[in-house]
Amino acid sequence: MPPSDMTLHQLRIFCAVAQASTLTRAAKQLGLTQPTLSQQLSKLEQCAEARLFDRTLSQMVLTDAGRFLLRHARFVLEEIDQAQTGLQEFSTGVRGVVRLAGVNSIIRAVAIPAIARLAKTHPHVEFDIHETSPAETLDLLYSRSVSLGLIASDAVAQSVNSFRETPVVSDPYVLAAPGGLDLSDVADLERDLRGADKLAVSRCIHFNFGTERSRRLEQWRQRHLPKHCVIAHCRSYETALSMVRSGLGVCVLPALAALDCVSSIPGVTLYATDLPPRQSVCLVPAQYLRVEPYKEFLIALQEAGRAAKPPFIRPSPPFIRAAGAARPSENHLRLTAAD
Repeated sequence: MPPSDMTLHQLRIFCAVAQASTLTRAAKQLGLTQPTLSQQLSKLEQCAEARLFDRTLSQMVLTDAGRFLLRHARFVLEEIDQAQTGLQEFSTGVRGVVRLAGVNSIIRAVAIPAIARLAKTHPHVEFDIHETSPAETLDLLYSRSVSLGLIASDAVAQSVNSFRETPVVSDPYVLAAPGGLDLSDVADLERDLRGADKLAVSRCIHFNFGTERSRRLEQWRQRHLPKHCVIAHCRSYETALSMVRSGLGVCVLPALAALDCVSSIPGVTLYATDLPPRQSVCLVPAQYLRVEPYKEFLIALQEAGRAAKPPFIRPSPPFIRAAGAARPSENHLRLTAAD
């Protein structure tokens, strides 16, 4: 069967499986069954007259032929997407849909104000918004289920060279503590705190960041809260802050993630840390950079990012400043490597 018999449907499935590495994940992303994916991949291999994957019990690994086809398939699909996107500009009376995925805190703080700005010039544009983890956002982008992805630039370890990064907003990491616990003058956790206050600072609520950020935050806790223990792993900032508000412990998180929670419900105090700020970006396929409404929406995202104001943050307590100054050369290297 000649290569000309390859179909766009087969190439989309091939790219999704290559990105997901398993048929199970790819089937979930595409909304298809695993037998359907296997059948289409077999037909594609017949067209290519080559084996594209080495199949194991748990993973689909690209062969040399598969890696070759992946480079060209992505180019073909990007060109088709660009053509389809451009053709929408010639349509009249059709409502455009911008499909967006990202972390909840960035969507609330930046994307919603940007949508409000865009509505003034593009009132008929609809938004399909997915609140997802960084890894899920990438999966949706690679499977072309969404067009834009909002994530922190260091949230994922894998390469995202297939997409262009547009800087959106920068916000500092803060230490969230129960409102009744005043850390402003605490220089030594062992000496200056007693009873329930000492216990609260030693109990950390951990939010599941990406691999690199998790490692950096654990190093920070070891340096500043040497006798801490992790009492909970959360998958939303709201849950982590609710636990802090209840006096169960402390949590490190981006300031904008605490914006609505802290301003609407008292009971949490935020303190500055010496961690480098979270740099959030919008990942977008290159073809969307040149067409509306995506081009103007990216501008609106950046304007909303510049206008975003974090909640009130108290200065770093003395024990944080002291730990940061204790090993300046190592701290400088860590901050530089994380930028």
